[in-house]
Amino acid sequence: MKKHNFYAGPSILPEFTIKNTAEAVTNFAGTGLSVMEVSHRSKEFVAVMDEAQALFKELLNIPEGYEVLFLGGGASTQFCMVPFNLMKKKAAYLNTGSWAAKAQKEGKHFGEVVEVASSKDANYNYIPKDYKVPADADYFHITTNNTIYGTEIKEDLEVGVPLVADMSSDIFSRPIDVSKYALIYGGAQKNLAPAGVTFVIVKKDLLGKVDRDIPTMLDYRTHIDKGSMFNTPPVLPVYAALQTLIWLKEQGGVEGMHKKNIEKAGLLYDEIDRNKLFKGTVASKEDRSLMNVCFVMNEEYAELEKEFFEFASERGMIGIKGHRSVGGFRASTYNALPLESVKALVETMQEFEKKH
Repeated sequence: MKKHNFYAGPSILPEFTIKNTAEAVTNFAGTGLSVMEVSHRSKEFVAVMDEAQALFKELLNIPEGYEVLFLGGGASTQFCMVPFNLMKKKAAYLNTGSWAAKAQKEGKHFGEVVEVASSKDANYNYIPKDYKVPADADYFHITTNNTIYGTEIKEDLEVGVPLVADMSSDIFSRPIDVSKYALIYGGAQKNLAPAGVTFVIVKKDLLGKVDRDIPTMLDYRTHIDKGSMFNTPPVLPVYAALQTLIWLKEQGGVEGMHKKNIEKAGLLYDEIDRNKLFKGTVASKEDRSLMNVCFVMNEEYAELEKEFFEFASERGMIGIKGHRSVGGFRASTYNALPLESVKALVETMQEFEKKH
């Protein structure tokens, strides 16, 4: 039976990435060595790092003045690196979910944090609107896609201060205007690579403006100066990331991927809205994530939740159990998920509806 991988992360990767990375595990670039044992200073791996950074810039149309970094520590380390490097006195945060709240908490170690708006009052099932960002904030931090709750900010905001975005779970899923951002970061384990590498896109002229001493490893300038090679980078995930970037370009780039993602998410949301057994947890269509589709049983069918989970699992649907803070179901429709898998889930939902 074919397995349909809807895990929220670590999550599905392109077969192209898995195949090429598996081959490199046994013989990397014709060296006769594994990519897991080759020196990161070798000319073969330096070429991988250089190409990955160049493709990152090409696919996102990153303008001059920005650098792309591949670091360790996950997106959670960026929760402190961002304020360490950018906060002089005050920063503003938009609280749209668990990870946004964690980033905001870390910011409080470095200065005044202003929560401009929050959707916590409704268990984060919407994106706040009509908030005001303080003009004297050193930056405004947003989490563009909220994996747990299924909401997404799909526009490049203009707020009058430097914009920082955690794009862990929607990078490369839709076009973005990088020039609108001071810094973009994210863990790679959703749309890019296995867990272990973190990407950072940073505007260089914003660095070096804070008065505090920054530990060497937490200073973005360290990693820019050394080309993400100050310490040993996560070699295998960087290699896998390069394969995904090559695959993305072959798929028509970010624009091509965006069209496919709209189709996949639209198909699933349409079924949720139509099917009498289910309802979406995010009511506002404009706030619905293209990457994480969250839904529950309608109240009158709540007792069928366990049965549907087992029914879907028997038909190859993997990873659809919702996060414990939301319940129900979550289907993550990341770039590598084929339309075929979404169709299979929709057919499963229709079959279950007929049964009841």
